[in-house]
Amino acid sequence: MKAQAQMGALASEVLSKAPQATLMFWLVKICATTVGETGGDAVSMTLDLGYAVATLIFLGFFVVTLAAQIGARRYHPLAYWLVVVATTTVGTTTSDFIDRSLHLGYVISSAMLLALVVVVLIAWRLTTGAIAADKITSRRDEVFYWLTILVSNTLGTALGDFTADDTGLNLGFEKGALLFAGLILAIALAYRFRAAPRAVLFWAAYILTRPLGATLGDTLTKPHEQGGFDFGRIEASLVIALAMVALIALTPSLRRPAAGNPT
Repeated sequence: MKAQAQMGALASEVLSKAPQATLMFWLVKICATTVGETGGDAVSMTLDLGYAVATLIFLGFFVVTLAAQIGARRYHPLAYWLVVVATTTVGTTTSDFIDRSLHLGYVISSAMLLALVVVVLIAWRLTTGAIAADKITSRRDEVFYWLTILVSNTLGTALGDFTADDTGLNLGFEKGALLFAGLILAIALAYRFRAAPRAVLFWAAYILTRPLGATLGDTLTKPHEQGGFDFGRIEASLVIALAMVALIALTPSLRRPAAGNPT
């Protein structure tokens, strides 16, 4: 009985609190970043609550969902993806607040947020000895994992706006989306040919999926004269959220955790 209990404890230790980073994982992640853009803009702009109030609302949503995720003993798809969506929405409104309300601009805010991502990753490495990707098997890794995601999604919003806006690269939303899609494809090829450490490529792709989602979200919801399709932000958010739910429900790998190792 004691041996069985020890084996059960060991099994629970090696179960990741995150799903495996498969192709469907990245598709759902792009949906999550897109709904983060449309949902964040819906609250701050469509409902006219402003960036500061919207940020506080989504920050509260993030804290509640993160507490549920960290408090869970096992991986739960609903809890996991709710936190992801929370990081994308609070990242959207936080970035917009920094850029537009504080008037720091896309270049300064992107540089600050990129530096913060690097600092978090270095602190993660120094604290645990490694930077994890989809194998999150300890409480410390989980805290660093979600902190990195929160900062990277905020950075991604600034990068997306900088690429598309006329005060930045002025590529527009569609060309901006193509640019980030191309960069993600390059990372996928680097992963295929083992051109860089897996964790580095994972987090590079994670950062880039956010501006891809931001430009896709703006393409859907911005007025025609700004190069968008002029769909309603609330309606677009609901449709994308339903697509996320369908993809998760239909993909077995997203309903179970990645295999992990004790840390």
